[in-house]
Amino acid sequence: MNTPVKPRQLGLAGPQTFPIGLGCMSFSGMYGAFDAAAGIDTIHAALDAGVTLLDTGDFYGNGSNEMLKFGALRDPAGGFSGYDCRPVALKNFLAHTLTRLGTDYVDIYRPSRLDPQVPIEDTIGAIAEMVKAGYVRFIGLSEVGVQTIRRAAAVHPIADLQIEYSLLSRGPEAEILPVLDELGIGLTAYGVLSRGLLTGSKPTDARDFRQHLPRFAGEAGVANRKLAQALNDIALAKGVSAAQLAIAWVMTRGERIVPLVGTRTREQLNDVLGAVQAVLSAADLAQLESAIPPDAVQGTRYAAALMAHLDSESVGI
Repeated sequence: MNTPVKPRQLGLAGPQTFPIGLGCMSFSGMYGAFDAAAGIDTIHAALDAGVTLLDTGDFYGNGSNEMLKFGALRDPAGGFSGYDCRPVALKNFLAHTLTRLGTDYVDIYRPSRLDPQVPIEDTIGAIAEMVKAGYVRFIGLSEVGVQTIRRAAAVHPIADLQIEYSLLSRGPEAEILPVLDELGIGLTAYGVLSRGLLTGSKPTDARDFRQHLPRFAGEAGVANRKLAQALNDIALAKGVSAAQLAIAWVMTRGERIVPLVGTRTREQLNDVLGAVQAVLSAADLAQLESAIPPDAVQGTRYAAALMAHLDSESVGI
């Protein structure tokens, strides 16, 4: 970093963190073939650069990745088979998380999705018990709507909500962001590069889950790549990379927003961390809004079956 980096606060009830976090899902094959050694090297490089937030989950790589999120269930073939956020289950998940990490606590612990069979009050209440016992420091949420956010915050202070938010995923702006501001809850934004769509990345092989995402396929893919080209043109004129511009835009949306970047190599990491130094003027922001309007993207974030699991996308919630 060329100049000192000001940390960001994850809500009124959360920790301070480097303004960009490292998303670790890509180190477990979700985007196709991966190099474990390169992933470890990238993590060390991120830590050396000052990154303090590593976001992962106990179901990434069926436990090989590990850390902050729980609840998703996977079968031996690697498929997803639902969610389990019962108090007894989450305490079991946490016990294995602590063992795999070799630590006494995790900083932020969150259910990966809302379990429709378990009241959010029960899930948050159980994590609150773990906070009191010293096994968890802060509680987070993921991909839930405003009603669930309010119900959870009534049980225990919430540090942050993790949700997809980018130039191509503006859904949280209508209702969710105002509620987060009202309640003093931070936001960790994943998908800030739209899984590489904004930087021209394409699915690599059959194991790359982007093969099944509507925004990469068919006519939607063609239209969305035009939006990515518009971003790239603006970035070139400004003298930054498309990734830096997209991440910097997310950072302008609020002081308690921390983008998560899913880079897999040291070179990619060096590029995206440059977003911390990028300065966007009012004219820059207006140009981006004109080139990529909020409703410009085509296709849903996930396939229909997975969209059904997103409380954050529920109408009227």
